[in-house]
Amino acid sequence: MRIAWPRLSQILFLAIFFFLFVITEYRGKDEISVAINSFFRADPLVAVSYILSQKAFTILLLPGLLMAFFSMVLGRFYCGWICPLGTLLDLVTRHIRKVAPIRVLKTRFKYYLLFTLLGAALFNVNLAGILDPIAIFVRALTFFFYPLFGYSIRSSWAGLYGLIGEHRDYGAFLYNFLRDYLLPFRETFYPLAFLSLLLFAFIIILERYEERNWCRNLCPLGTLLELLAGFSLFRRLPARLCPDCKKCKDTCPTGFDNEILQKGDCILCMECKLKCAHKRVRFLPGAVGRDKTSNPPVMERRVLLGGLLSGFFVSRVFSFQTPSSRERLLRPPGANDETEFLKKCVRCGECMKVCLRSALYPAFSQGGLYGLFMPLLIPRLGYCEYECNLCGQVCPTGAIPNLPLEQKKKSIIGLAAIDKNLCLPYAKKINCIVCEEHCPIPGKAIRFETVKDVDFNGKPVVLKRPYVLNDLCNGCGICENKCPLEEKSAIEVFSKRRKEPSGR
Repeated sequence: MRIAWPRLSQILFLAIFFFLFVITEYRGKDEISVAINSFFRADPLVAVSYILSQKAFTILLLPGLLMAFFSMVLGRFYCGWICPLGTLLDLVTRHIRKVAPIRVLKTRFKYYLLFTLLGAALFNVNLAGILDPIAIFVRALTFFFYPLFGYSIRSSWAGLYGLIGEHRDYGAFLYNFLRDYLLPFRETFYPLAFLSLLLFAFIIILERYEERNWCRNLCPLGTLLELLAGFSLFRRLPARLCPDCKKCKDTCPTGFDNEILQKGDCILCMECKLKCAHKRVRFLPGAVGRDKTSNPPVMERRVLLGGLLSGFFVSRVFSFQTPSSRERLLRPPGANDETEFLKKCVRCGECMKVCLRSALYPAFSQGGLYGLFMPLLIPRLGYCEYECNLCGQVCPTGAIPNLPLEQKKKSIIGLAAIDKNLCLPYAKKINCIVCEEHCPIPGKAIRFETVKDVDFNGKPVVLKRPYVLNDLCNGCGICENKCPLEEKSAIEVFSKRRKEPSGR
């Protein structure tokens, strides 16, 4: 019995993927030693788009470059041995009844798509995270499936607890286990949950038309690996379908176009070798470059130039941003340079998942088209916990720097400002000390001035009117979050930046 090593590898990496996803969560500890960011750091598309947009390199993405190098040597093994989304497609959709393939996808559209993304990155607009398969999968889990899983367990547990009667001790043990190790730390519903689900569902629906349709015809990571695999030292023999059999065409998940298996299309799943009744299939070292039986290289001049040109126009469209939207564009702590942050963020959503106080949410239009799915701090919904730096620990690219806690406390997110037309001591002449009470800054960034005044009934009152010390405020947003006004807060955090004094 021959062992399907690629399938075993797929299952192993899918299990590792889900394990890392679940533990990328607050579990009562201030440090997250390993996280799902490992998959992003080993992603060649993330590494290449980062380098093109930043015109620099970070050691965090060295695994991605190594993966690219091994793909040039071994072939497109990542898609057939490691990719968790590809594994899910193999497990879930292989037996879906297929209909005729979508003709428009059987063109060179995938190359134009890849070069458009890389071209936009070259012009300083990094959009790869929107269509990166790992990012799509993680966002669907983070924004939709994982919160739904937590809500379903918690909401149904009360009824289940009543049914188990005298076995409630075992039920309590089981629930405590789920709470401590599997359930999300808090219940949060994200505004782009259904958009994330739609992107993920679109990939699944494509399987109706062709097996691994996304991988073959759209995936920018798969297309990049396909181009790199064209230089692989290994090739499949025979390269063509055997005239007396041709069963490999039904077995291969990525296709024998024109009865030829292109070297870049082969994901080294070994299905043809395992199921070959005649034992003819072999994978052997060959000459560097593409097989003579393969079609000419797809990276023609018009494809490359067309992709770069469309990348330029896309970068101009996506970089448009209205000035008014910037006033409330609050990023996670440490992400002080908006331009650098936009180039580095891969839109994985894990900073939002680990945020203790539900402060971070995926942006839709607040940061323009470019900022889609990027983390945005919304103080009215949550605030940045003063004693927490988890978001920087899980960020795969350093878009949110992994700052030591003491340095993170001094990192400026924004600046609070009081609206005297709404603030109770100013507008209603009623004392309120909520914002000052909750301010976590040592020495308090919000203080009071005591004044004597006359209320609206003509009675003398002593008022404590709050004011903000700009040099101390770090814009954490707790004051805005805790303001007792029901609608618009009387104190708001704006993305005004200031130079941090030395020593702070």
